[in-house]
Amino acid sequence: MIGIIGAMGIEIERLNTALEEKKTVTISGIQFHSGRLCGKDVVTAACGIGKVAAAVCAQTMILKFKPELIINTGVAGSLSPELGVGDVAVADFSVQHDMDTSPIGDPVGLISGINIIKIPSAERVSRLLTESIEKLGGVKSLRGTIASGDQFINSRERKSFIVDTFGAIACDMECASIAQVCYINGVDFGAVRAISDSADGDSHIEYTRFLQAAALNASAAVKHLLEVY
Repeated sequence: MIGIIGAMGIEIERLNTALEEKKTVTISGIQFHSGRLCGKDVVTAACGIGKVAAAVCAQTMILKFKPELIINTGVAGSLSPELGVGDVAVADFSVQHDMDTSPIGDPVGLISGINIIKIPSAERVSRLLTESIEKLGGVKSLRGTIASGDQFINSRERKSFIVDTFGAIACDMECASIAQVCYINGVDFGAVRAISDSADGDSHIEYTRFLQAAALNASAAVKHLLEVY
């Protein structure tokens, strides 16, 4: 079983449409759709926006469906000059840029309990996602760190802080919390995020214009991954 989580319905809509033998169950207000996709047993869910919603969804998915792998798909803001709108970021690591216990001596971003800053993705999954994006044709990808926090990044100052502190290539609001849940449960994790905006002063305008097209690129990469996984 492979789990696929997006924050919004639009981020998994294409996958749900292609799902065969679909069954739906609602837990804690989240709809989980299970079935067959590209010859694999999968379960999908739109978790809602933010780290808490994402963590609730991921933990529920693990307990109910016992996936061996969870993929986070969707859109993100670009933190790299190498990633423009429609390009795709693949997570080698995930960080929580708004996690900060530095006043008591910890490094910024250290996650209490697991005591790491950067949560690793499964290497094989990141590699296959990158290869899947290459098959799409005309879509650029970049592997690196994706930074998550309960903020829609819309300022150059915050963008610079995240890049300078964590070396991140993209930012979102869910990826790292799903990664943390997978890490503590021993479940493989991967993330693919298509760029919808530039995470600066104009990001709210770009996001509205490019959300749907970016989400389709990420979904297409997930489908290619399922075919070869």
